[in-house]
Amino acid sequence: MAISNAAERSSPAAGSYEIDPAASTVRFDTRAFGLLPVHGTFTIGQGRITVAETPEESSVDVELDAASFASGIQRRDDHVRSSDFLDVERHPTIHFRCRGLERTAQGDVLQGELTVREVTRPVVLTIGSVVAEGKRITANGTASIDRYAFGVSKSKGMVGRRLKITLDIVAGR
Repeated sequence: MAISNAAERSSPAAGSYEIDPAASTVRFDTRAFGLLPVHGTFTIGQGRITVAETPEESSVDVELDAASFASGIQRRDDHVRSSDFLDVERHPTIHFRCRGLERTAQGDVLQGELTVREVTRPVVLTIGSVVAEGKRITANGTASIDRYAFGVSKSKGMVGRRLKITLDIVAGR
């Protein structure tokens, strides 16, 4: 069964699902110099999806390893991990928390909070699909993040302001 749009309203069984970091992916896309595409990943440290009897009361709690930032260019990755950007020595995790699913005519969304460098801002995660298979669920979704809103504003004009985040999550009971 899948949640993929407003017309299809089935849900996974109620309960707590631990996110499998090895089977899950957090990707980002942005631009450098306004033109060049930059792609990469973050690693999930831990996470839990709690499906409530009433889906709108479900919750998500995910912690990303900030030092896992990887774009394929070591020099850039080291710079992004530095105090100029993520400051992973002082802020080793990025945290997403959501306390409720919102069902709209356009589809399902999670109204959550993202914490980066101890700055917490609202984030909307649009759910693409959720598939339940026994004690396992897979889900995907997207969000747009304005890095300036989190105080990550070095290299204006050189590095994209917005990042598109794409999540492919696998979780099990």
